[in-house]
Amino acid sequence: MNSESLRKLFNEVRRGKLSPDEAVDRVRHLPFEDLGFAKVDHHRAIRNGMPEIIFGQGKTPEQVAGIFERLADHGGNVLATRATEKQFRAVQKIAAKAEFHALARAIVLRRDRKKYGKGTITVISAGTSDIPVAEEAVITADVMGNEVEHLYDVGVAGIHRLLANRKAFAKARVVIVCAGMEGALPSVVGGMVGVPVIAVPTSIGYGAAFEGVAALLGMMNSCASNVSVVNIDNGFGAGYVASLINRL
Repeated sequence: MNSESLRKLFNEVRRGKLSPDEAVDRVRHLPFEDLGFAKVDHHRAIRNGMPEIIFGQGKTPEQVAGIFERLADHGGNVLATRATEKQFRAVQKIAAKAEFHALARAIVLRRDRKKYGKGTITVISAGTSDIPVAEEAVITADVMGNEVEHLYDVGVAGIHRLLANRKAFAKARVVIVCAGMEGALPSVVGGMVGVPVIAVPTSIGYGAAFEGVAALLGMMNSCASNVSVVNIDNGFGAGYVASLINRL
């Protein structure tokens, strides 16, 4: 716990928002709190500027709700990715103001709406089928305090759609490009902008696309030097890294 966090804790006690016993209990749970099925990392916001993100896949609704509640009790925004409607219903019981973004499969509790990014993050999808991954990136970057814009269904099969919207992403400080099939779009976008481009291969495509492996390899072999790549369908990772870049 750093000095700023201690100062905030002391002020909460002084203003009567926390009792001394509650303050001691909060410090006791740092740097992590053991729930038995999960060890919740309450120091992550101090280290990384964003609380621990809950990865919903494989967890029971009760487990997601339990972790969500403990993170919510420490303030700030809370995000759960790869979440289901059942998990959301469990979270609603302990956080009535939580929102479920079905397309992105994300549960969000927003308390801090301050913008920490220095510019705009633009998220682009090659096709409509890539939008769920793109939406995960949008939600992540938004929750982390960034201005986010999106441009969907502008893949290389109809390159004029991308060119017609060049102004929409030319002003971005970071661009995220989600594409399946052969994964060509990030290279094209990378050649048109002078900012970091984060490529996200998606698992969309016919058999030889190998559930995103073809797009992943194509993006890793991009001839555009400003393109870097995250894992298949990892919209969250792209949104997170884009946010870190945008805060610099």
